[in-house]
Amino acid sequence: MTAVLGAVIGLLLLGLAMQNRRFRRDSRQLKYIHEKLNDILSRNSRERLLLFSSSPELRMLLTDMNRLLDTNHEGIARRNKLEKSMRQMLANVSHDLKTPLTVVLGYIETLLQDRDMNAEERERLLKTIYRKAEEVITLMNTFFDLAKLESGDRELPLSRVEAGEVCRRNILAFYDTLSVKGTEVVIEIPDEPCYIRGNEEALDRILSNLLSNAITYGADGGVLGLKLYSDKNTVYIEVWDQGKGISADHQDKVFERLYTLEDSRNRVYQGSGLGLTITKRLTEQMNGKITLISQPFVRTAFTAAFPRLNF
Repeated sequence: MTAVLGAVIGLLLLGLAMQNRRFRRDSRQLKYIHEKLNDILSRNSRERLLLFSSSPELRMLLTDMNRLLDTNHEGIARRNKLEKSMRQMLANVSHDLKTPLTVVLGYIETLLQDRDMNAEERERLLKTIYRKAEEVITLMNTFFDLAKLESGDRELPLSRVEAGEVCRRNILAFYDTLSVKGTEVVIEIPDEPCYIRGNEEALDRILSNLLSNAITYGADGGVLGLKLYSDKNTVYIEVWDQGKGISADHQDKVFERLYTLEDSRNRVYQGSGLGLTITKRLTEQMNGKITLISQPFVRTAFTAAFPRLNF
């Protein structure tokens, strides 16, 4: 009996010893995790927590903590990108406002100092001042428009829109510009109506932006095309040219807010880098999607796709 009791006590003591040993090991590992995690966070490192452990619970904890670290890294990257974008925005706004305002102030100073200026020259300077002031107002309105679109404060009223009519109207608006440039125009618009659920004013602006973009940056190709086509569920509006195009490195960036690389084609509004961004936002507000395919001097095409109304 005494021997049995001794054996039981011995087993209990052995179990306690093993448990105590496991506790000390887990404690060391948890302390290591704590210190390593603080080090990773303090350095904004992309390092992950690595620890060999026989404890399934501890392995699960490490997996979850590494997922949180990945999420934190992604958040930091997005924040850094946003801060860079904001700095670029401030630089763009400063530059785009400063340029016309400098001209305005210079011409006003000339008018004030030259009291003997003839009427014809005075009128020319006043017209230039007026035009530059309009540029400033247009630029400011463009920034406000984008701010409203991105904040969600501006909801577009949607109704039935005949896309063919809007396409014809917009290409006609650029007829004189295209004629002066000697650009060949290829128009493919079906006679039968293509209806979408959209906003006619917004669709006008989308097409105006895309056509302006193609004329400004694709004119060296000598050809501009506007194509409207559809399938059972979707209506497509494609604006294309054969100009210098957009390199593959930049094609996924041209719709980004304030992307203003000099080689890009997103500088529709006085170099502000907002034209294609607004185009994308308006397209999305009409439940559509816009895409770009570009092969320099072969075909650069922006295609806006909208759900079709089949009645």
